[in-house]
Amino acid sequence: MAKVIVTRSLEEEIDGKFKQDSLEIYDLMFTLKENPKKGKDVGAIGATAIKELKYNTFRFYFLVDRFKIKFLRVEELKDLIIKFVRMSGKNDQQKVINEIKHVLRTLGEAGF
Repeated sequence: MAKVIVTRSLEEEIDGKFKQDSLEIYDLMFTLKENPKKGKDVGAIGATAIKELKYNTFRFYFLVDRFKIKFLRVEELKDLIIKFVRMSGKNDQQKVINEIKHVLRTLGEAGF
């Protein structure tokens, strides 16, 4: 079973924007514990893959180890860490992906 982490800043943004629906969003995020290969690939920097989950018109971006997620079976992904870092609406999707890539290039995963 994979470990899912939501950054504090994203958690505050979700709670502020979605209020009661935030529990449904967290449930969606934590489904990755059982099915870590879920989500759409939107980019990669080095060994880190950037993936997204959709909820209505919003996208939630998370980071995973690109090689583990690609080559290991679901049963073997016990030490995988999935880190949710940002969210966006449909209109600013590419801008947020580029920002995530910039942070990964300059600071690495520690930047989140």
